[in-house]
Amino acid sequence: MSNYPEYMVAPMREELVQAGFQQLMTPAQVDEALQRPGTTLLVVNSVCGCAAAGARPGVTEALRSQGLKFDHLVTVFAGMEKEATAQAREYFEGAMPTSPQAAILKDGQLVHLMQRADFLGHEPREIAATLSAAYRQTVAAS
Repeated sequence: MSNYPEYMVAPMREELVQAGFQQLMTPAQVDEALQRPGTTLLVVNSVCGCAAAGARPGVTEALRSQGLKFDHLVTVFAGMEKEATAQAREYFEGAMPTSPQAAILKDGQLVHLMQRADFLGHEPREIAATLSAAYRQTVAAS
């Protein structure tokens, strides 16, 4: 059971789907997606204001303007697919669950995690720059 009517969250989902993200709806889909080789960007989407004002625009800005080439783009929606979201957060190595979140994983291992505080009060361009720096560090370490 979800917290929100689907018609409310559909535009929020679509914002990431239009940017190339695959929605993960079940714990099995999460495990399959996050255990693939390569670099993965996982966004824990949310209805909160900092997701609308910062996280989604910042992530899409990073992908559009920063030349980031993740092998996989995936998303779960907090408050909607609760089991899938809980499974995704199992990969965050004990980090406190917040909404939204953005995680960079390499070969299934967490490399970088942005928490709610990293989005709250930050402009999308700042978020894009932070994500871009983490991505470039991940790629350089390969």
